[in-house]
Amino acid sequence: MLTEYGNVNAPIVLIQMVDDHDLEGMESEVAAIRDLTGADFRLIASRVRDWNRELSPWTAPAVFGKENFGNGAPDTLAAVLKYCTDREKTYIIGGYSLAGLFALWAAYQTDVFSGVAAASPSIWFPGFVDYMRENAMHTDHVYLSLGDKEEKVRNPVMAAVGERIREAYDLLEERKIDVRLEWNQGNHFKDADLRTAKAFASVMNSAMDKFRQI
Repeated sequence: MLTEYGNVNAPIVLIQMVDDHDLEGMESEVAAIRDLTGADFRLIASRVRDWNRELSPWTAPAVFGKENFGNGAPDTLAAVLKYCTDREKTYIIGGYSLAGLFALWAAYQTDVFSGVAAASPSIWFPGFVDYMRENAMHTDHVYLSLGDKEEKVRNPVMAAVGERIREAYDLLEERKIDVRLEWNQGNHFKDADLRTAKAFASVMNSAMDKFRQI
């Protein structure tokens, strides 16, 4: 199921995988993106029903609760790419939490996306930073963020998120990708809509600056 915001004819298209909670904050997110960029854009929010399966690049054991992670990301990406066929437009993929991880992974599979807006991504996901180290990313701009309390949790896998995101930032910087890492106040559940807006806005502004220099 798709929910769209903004101008359908805009040259910039934002792609975001969302759940019901994300959809509740979409209006404030879209308004914040407009305030931060002043740009004309279209945002396609694609509803994900099975979060752990549809956004996971490979199988992994559960780290909270009993639900394991599946390997549905390839099928999800195939569906996403159907929205990205006009190569005259600029496509930016992003999201929050596991959707942010999916966005990062997607940029290793295709060169369709000009940038990745990963707000508080689940970069603790087993083996993901190793995957980044062993593969090439096909995008120009990456935004990463994390809440300053996100690594201060009892779960040992999730507590590694701070170390993993620092590693990811250093790796992308070494590979000459335009990458930014921002620390927000609070835990993982604070201001998801505004954090996602900042992520998209940062990548949009970087992409527009590049076009102005051409």
